Amino acid sequence: MLNRLSSTISALLDSRSEGHSLPAGLYVREDVFEADIDVFFHKHWICVGLDCDVPEAGDATVVDIGKTSLILLRDDDGEIRVLHNVCRHRGSRLLNPGKTIVSKLVCPYHTWTYELTGELSYAPHMGKEFDKDCHSLKPVTFKSIGGLIYVCLSDNPPEDIAGLEQAMVERLAPYDIRNAKIAHQTDVIEDGNWKLTMENNRECYHCSANHPELCVSFVDLDFGFDPETLSPEDREQAEEHFRMYEERTQAWEADGFPSAAVEQLADCATNFRTQRLIISGAGESQTHDATAASSKLLGQMTRKDLGDTHLWGHNSWNHFMGDHAVVATVIPLSAGKTLVRTKWLVHKDAVEGVDYDLDKLTDVWVATTDQDADLVARSHAGALDPAYQPGPYSRFSETNLDKFASWYIDRMRAHGY
Repeated sequence: MLNRLSSTISALLDSRSEGHSLPAGLYVREDVFEADIDVFFHKHWICVGLDCDVPEAGDATVVDIGKTSLILLRDDDGEIRVLHNVCRHRGSRLLNPGKTIVSKLVCPYHTWTYELTGELSYAPHMGKEFDKDCHSLKPVTFKSIGGLIYVCLSDNPPEDIAGLEQAMVERLAPYDIRNAKIAHQTDVIEDGNWKLTMENNRECYHCSANHPELCVSFVDLDFGFDPETLSPEDREQAEEHFRMYEERTQAWEADGFPSAAVEQLADCATNFRTQRLIISGAGESQTHDATAASSKLLGQMTRKDLGDTHLWGHNSWNHFMGDHAVVATVIPLSAGKTLVRTKWLVHKDAVEGVDYDLDKLTDVWVATTDQDADLVARSHAGALDPAYQPGPYSRFSETNLDKFASWYIDRMRAHGY
C-alpha cells in the first residue's frame, strides 16, 4: 500500500504489464488525475459538445474541464465560437455553468462587455489610452466535425485529428447532426475514474450480464468472443452473423454509405474508432424493441436499415442511427468522480408526442448509463482496495482495453511523465 501511494507517476507507468489493467495508483491518485487533465484534456483533442447545442445566434453554453471554463456560442453571423470564460480585466467568470441566451457577454463584476465574437466593446473608466483591441476574450482552437465540436487547449494541437475528420465528415453527412435537435439530456456523475468509464465503454464482455435493454438491439459478439466456449449451435450462429456482417457492409458501401471499421488506436495522439454496426432484432434503432423511436428520420436519411454508425474517442462515444443519435461526452471531476453527459438527437422538426415518444427514445441508454455507473463505481472501489492487483484482459473480448491502456501509457510518456 505504501509503495502505491509514494511511487512516482513514472514508476507507476513503468510497472504496467502488457495485457493487464493499469496499476491502482493510475486510477485513484489525485496527482495522476491532475496529470491526466493536463495531458489528455488540455493537450489532446476532446469532444465538448455539438453545433446544435447552440442552434440560434446568442445561444451559449458553458463547459468546465478541470480549472478551465469554456463558452461555446453562436455569434450574430451564425458562426460557432469557443471562448475562454475568463474576463480580461481581473479574471472573473463571465457566464455561469449551463445554457443561456445572450446578446453580448457582460462581465457581472465591472460590466466589461464583449461582442459574441470575443472583441471587447466596453470597458468603463479605463482611460483614453486604453487599447480595447488588446483585451479580447481568448479564443479556443476547435473543429466542428460533422456537427461534433472538438477543442484542444494546447498551443500545438495534434495534427492527426485529420484522420478523424477524414473518416467522419462523409459518414456523418446524411445525419445532418449540425441541424439536429437535442430532445433530451442527462448528466450522470459516476463514482469512478474517467479511465474506468472509458474502459467500460470499450468492451461488451459485460453486456449480456448487465444490459438486458441494450442487448435487444446491440450484438455483444461484435466486440469479441472465445469460440471454444461456445456450443456448436452458438458457434454456427456467430459465424453466420459475421458472414452477414461482411455482406451487409459491402452492400452499405455499394449504396454510398461508408461502413468498414476505421481505427486510430496506437502510435497516435488522437485516439478513435468508427464502424457501422448491425442492429439486432428489428434492426432499426437502439430502443427496447429495436424499432425506430422517431418517424421523422435524421437529416437526409430515408432508410431505417443502415445500422448504427458508432464513434468513440478518448472522452466520448456516439451512436448515429436513421431515426436518432446518442452522443455521450466524459469530463473528469476528480480522481474518483466522472461526469457522463448524454444527449439524444432527433430531426430538428421532429415533434415530441407526434413524431417520437420520449420514453422510447431514451429508455435504453438511460438504463444502460445507470447500469454502467454502478459497474464503474464497483471497479473504482476495487482499485482502492489493498488487495487490488492488475488483472489480465481477455484476448478475445478486451483487446481494445489493452490498446487503450497502452495508448494511455505512451501518451503520458510522450508528455514527460
